[in-house]
Amino acid sequence: MSINYDRRENRLAKKNEITRRQFLNYTLMGTGGFMAAGILMPMVRFAIDPILKTEAASDMVDIDLKVDDITTEPVMKKFKVNQVDGWHESEVEQAAFVYKNDSGDIVALSPVCKHLGCTVDWGTNPAYPDEFYCPCHAGRYYKDGVQVPGTAPIAPLDVYEMEIKDGKVFLGKPLPHPKA
Repeated sequence: MSINYDRRENRLAKKNEITRRQFLNYTLMGTGGFMAAGILMPMVRFAIDPILKTEAASDMVDIDLKVDDITTEPVMKKFKVNQVDGWHESEVEQAAFVYKNDSGDIVALSPVCKHLGCTVDWGTNPAYPDEFYCPCHAGRYYKDGVQVPGTAPIAPLDVYEMEIKDGKVFLGKPLPHPKA
């Protein structure tokens, strides 16, 4: 009887043992699973990332300019905005030409030329004192930001989103000019 009992115990012990083939299968399946997860997770994260992000309460930046100080002459106003690139957060300096148009509305134009991205300036070309001028390729823009026909720029200057709060000017992102 003890021999039969030992044989049965031996068979049960062998039944619970993992063979080399099973061990290799488990190892390869586990490794393959980790590799697949490593490949798929960034793609899934990329797909659902916009859903997970919350919008900032306000992207408007105080440019430290009072409405009462704005005239009909375009003045460059520099300001800083927080910029996040991936995991790197930095403070970037931007600029805008701010003025009141003929109807008294406040206008904020981006100084970035639409030809090659150079910085335009107001009234620096003696031949055209009442226009924005880009020194890179003699690009010209009218006061409202629309490009002068026959010059290098391919589109009007961008216009900043704007809010007026408590008599101060707040700017957002530059948007394409309405006449673009």
